[in-house]
Parts: sequence; C-alpha cells; structure tokens
Amino acid sequence: MLLEIITLFPAMFDGPFSDSIIKRAIDKGLVSIRLVNFRDFTEDKHRTVDDSPYGGDPGMLLKPEPLAKAIVASKERLGDSAPKTVCLSAQGVPLTHEMVETLSREQSIILVCGRYKGIDQRVIDKYVDCEISVGDYVLSGGEIPAMIVVDAVTRLLPGVLGNSESAGKDSFFDGLLSPPQYTRPESFEGMKVPEVLLSGHHENIRIWQREQAAKITRERRPDVWEKYTKKLKVES
Repeated sequence: MLLEIITLFPAMFDGPFSDSIIKRAIDKGLVSIRLVNFRDFTEDKHRTVDDSPYGGDPGMLLKPEPLAKAIVASKERLGDSAPKTVCLSAQGVPLTHEMVETLSREQSIILVCGRYKGIDQRVIDKYVDCEISVGDYVLSGGEIPAMIVVDAVTRLLPGVLGNSESAGKDSFFDGLLSPPQYTRPESFEGMKVPEVLLSGHHENIRIWQREQAAKITRERRPDVWEKYTKKLKVES
C-alpha cells in the first residue's frame, strides 16, 4: 500500500512510524509512507498557509491554493493507483472497523491533515473523497487522527502481523468487543485465571469467550450491541 500524508508538521510522525508494527510493515515493503509538507507549495515569501475566514468567525482557516496543489501533486505521483483521498476532520463520518477494512483494500491513500479552524470547503468539495472523524471531540489538527488511520489500516494488510489470526480476535472484528484476556501466571495477587481457559476444551472456551464478549458489549457499548443484534436478525 502507498500512503501519502499531507501535513504542516511531518516531524510529528517520526516516533509513531519508526517503531513497532508500522515500522515492520515499512521494512518488509508492505507499506510505503510519504510525508508531504504543503507549506512547500506556497508561492509568497512568507509561505502563508492560512487566512481569516469569510463571515467573521474567529480563528484561521487553511487557504485552498497550497493544499490543493499538494493533493494534486500526490495524485500525480500515485498515478494509476487511483488514490483514495481522505480528510481527517471533526465534521467527518466516525471511523469504524468496517471503514478500516475498506481502506485496507485500497492500493493507495492520501490523508489530508487539517489545522487551525479547518480547511477551505472548496478543497474538500473538489479534491477529497471522504472526511473521517476519530471521535466526538476536537483535536489541534489531523495528524494524530492520521496516525490512528495508518495504524488501524496497516495491521490488516496481509503479512504485517506475525500471527495473522490475531487481528481476527480484536474488538469489532466480528461486531463485538473482545472478551477478557489472561496470560501466565495462573494466579496473580490472589486472582486466578478462569478455569475454562485452563481446561483445554476448545469448544467450551469458544462459548465462554463469546458469552463474555456479548456481556461486555451490552454493558459498555449498547450502540455496538444494537448494531450487532440488528445484523444477526438480517442474516437470520
């Protein structure tokens, strides 16, 4: 997969992309990440990327010219791979596991990181395929959401995880949150691992895990539980 991230702060990505799963994916040649500073596409001597919004609102807005030029340059570089252009925005649709799965099947993705009060709407209308939000809150910019998208998508790419079955046990993969997990020692500060997990009876373990996943999902994420039960009704 080819990823281009358009940002004013490329150095923010040095740490997250130089360690752990993303670094291994890069080293294996399974993903290529290019950071693009759209300030490089300004033409005035002050390299201006923002201006006050029309309408009198407070704050500053990203100007359309340098951002549009950066997106066009990335699209031209990626060429025939027909890149999906995603803007990270508080106004976007909430990121879900289903969306991550869809993105993981793309050959190339351009991630646009907003800053300040946002991006001139004309850039979004002409150059962006979709807007994604990582939660109902506001961050200082799109860089951290972009990291989240890259991490979530990268771990689903074939060959990235050491154990390909691991992703299939994650929360949301089958529509439920994950059940409780335990490792050695069997007893820790007086708390013991549930006996069923020590039994070696795979079917009983599967049933217990499913029951626990359902219980946790109902209690903690009723919205996810409702979506899951609706899906079951449709499938039945």
